[in-house]
Amino acid sequence: MRFLLIGDVVGRPGRHCVRDLLPRMIENYGIDFVIANGENIASGTGFNEKTAMELFSYGVNVLTMGNHVWDKKEAIDYITKEERIVRPINYPAGTPGQGYALFSCRGQAVGVINACGRVFMADLDCPFRTVKKAVEELRQQTKIIIVDFHAEATSEKIALGRYLDGQVSAVVGTHTHVQTADERILSGGTAYITDLGMTGPLESILGIEPEIVLQKFLTQMPVRFEVAKKGPIQFNAVLIDVDEETGLATNITRIIDLHEF
Repeated sequence: MRFLLIGDVVGRPGRHCVRDLLPRMIENYGIDFVIANGENIASGTGFNEKTAMELFSYGVNVLTMGNHVWDKKEAIDYITKEERIVRPINYPAGTPGQGYALFSCRGQAVGVINACGRVFMADLDCPFRTVKKAVEELRQQTKIIIVDFHAEATSEKIALGRYLDGQVSAVVGTHTHVQTADERILSGGTAYITDLGMTGPLESILGIEPEIVLQKFLTQMPVRFEVAKKGPIQFNAVLIDVDEETGLATNITRIIDLHEF
């Protein structure tokens, strides 16, 4: 089974990049299941029903989230009814939405888990313990499990990959918007990469207009972020092949593509 995992999709440029590239990639690469991080799809921060449905229409099967999941007020009601969205599992009990879910692909069950890190981020529940519990529950129904760990610190991401090695198909990092070059199959058979990167404007600072971010660094004053609108769009992702019998990965390939917007 072949998975495509797409790095943080940023605003309209990122969505349109997915629109223009994904259908052809699904056909050319024989992709069975697509997961994209969608916490920045609406104006660069948060999501809403319109932007989520747009990505689903392009061929995305599941949207994972992160620390910006609640930035759009309208997302709170929508996430309770949309089964194709998985938000960080380690938010407190009673938070809307689901932290993990089962999906069907080619007659096989596929588990997807999302979690947020705690280093340099909000003090949520322990991602290691909450994810491990979800893995144990999902493994009663499937061995094919993908984990999106939305975290800041590389050490925390690598630690979760090692912690879950051999128990899940893949652990991929998101959040930093910079793709890392450390894709590998860990010793236990789990595919791993510290960060998928970003699908958004190349001539930017993490998808945002450079002048705005520079102003914030130089003055330390609050600014209103705006998604960069000029130049090519980078598409960052990984392809992961998973053995359907064992649930372990057999290959991981990093994808970097540029698309004129």
